[in-house]
Amino acid sequence: MLELFGPVSIDWMGKAKFFVSLSLLLLAIGTISLIQHGGPLYGIDFRGGTLVYVRFAKEPSVADIRSNLSQGGFPQANIQKIGNVNRPDIHEVVIGLDERELNEQKLDAGRVAIEDALRRSFPVPDASKPDLNAAGAGAIAEMLVRRDPLGFGAAAADRYKGVAAVITGFRDSQRGGLLTGIDELRQPLAASPDVQAGHGGPDAVLGALRDTYTVGSFAIRNVEIVGPKVGAELRQQALLATLYALAGMLVYIAFRFEWIYGAAAVLAVFHDVLITLGLFSIFRFEISLTVIAALLTLVGYSMNDTIVIFDRVRENLRIMRRERLADVVNKAINQTLSRTILTSGLTFLTVLVLFLLGGSSLRAFSFAMVVGIVVGTYSSFGIAAPLVVTWYRWRDQRGAVGAGSLAGSRGR
Repeated sequence: MLELFGPVSIDWMGKAKFFVSLSLLLLAIGTISLIQHGGPLYGIDFRGGTLVYVRFAKEPSVADIRSNLSQGGFPQANIQKIGNVNRPDIHEVVIGLDERELNEQKLDAGRVAIEDALRRSFPVPDASKPDLNAAGAGAIAEMLVRRDPLGFGAAAADRYKGVAAVITGFRDSQRGGLLTGIDELRQPLAASPDVQAGHGGPDAVLGALRDTYTVGSFAIRNVEIVGPKVGAELRQQALLATLYALAGMLVYIAFRFEWIYGAAAVLAVFHDVLITLGLFSIFRFEISLTVIAALLTLVGYSMNDTIVIFDRVRENLRIMRRERLADVVNKAINQTLSRTILTSGLTFLTVLVLFLLGGSSLRAFSFAMVVGIVVGTYSSFGIAAPLVVTWYRWRDQRGAVGAGSLAGSRGR
């Protein structure tokens, strides 16, 4: 096995009080933050609402969007810019509406309100024409068949399906769903076999598009709508999934080792989750389904570290029968320390890069991974192992006291 450094001799169990104090401090700070904020900050997956992802041709005015949404009856709308360090020319905004007060039949009202506010803030050049950025391939093909600018006649339906696919494909894949002008389509149309087979070339198709469509300054990239009832169900399912995972691991470790090892490992993982949730509350990150996936991943990751230490403890107990359990555990942690630092350190560096460069859409997920790896690794030797040692020490002391009392009663 690859060793990062030579043998070490650290008294981990002697520092158990420090570890416990640090954990209690972090738990207290997180609990206070959760109480002050009225619980975790749930994402749309769990609270219900509408998220609209919008891309703009130029830097948008958030103040105008917020003003128009307020006029539409949504003054509490959350508007967040999405940055991309690799593409500073891309201007994207996420607009969120909390719809917990709406019933299931009115969920679409939020999307409509956002679209209306955007049209008021960024009107299209010609309001009498539909926006090409919002048009689907079917609508474009239908218009081209009706006008038949390339003169296909009876073969128009099949030919213009291909032309429409070229238009929407270029718009969505090459321009991110946002055309700034119809002339941008000249080159892809010129390369299309369907256009080449007709009469008039790309200019004929561009002319038909200009007559029918206008090009707006924004495009709606995606819309997510979750009802309050569905959000509540997802919250319950996420909680159950976490509890089932912990219960399954408790049974496995109790079967493989002893029940106290399983209980200590589960308590340590539960400690990891609570600290992560507290930090989410402090830094106001939303808890979504992707964050739950990260937490479940970290539950397994932390449990794996704990099992490695416990397995080495079991091996050492066979050859260190006369040693104190605290010394056996210390030796097990020191023996696996190099492996722990290598695996956890490399994983930490990976998720840290994801947190720093992954963009805002991955920020909460990567934050959970960063925090979880640090706390999960720490809890394996700072919480789980001391719990086992403390239990056996308490059991032995209780047994000694019981034996002493029994001997005294016999002497009397």
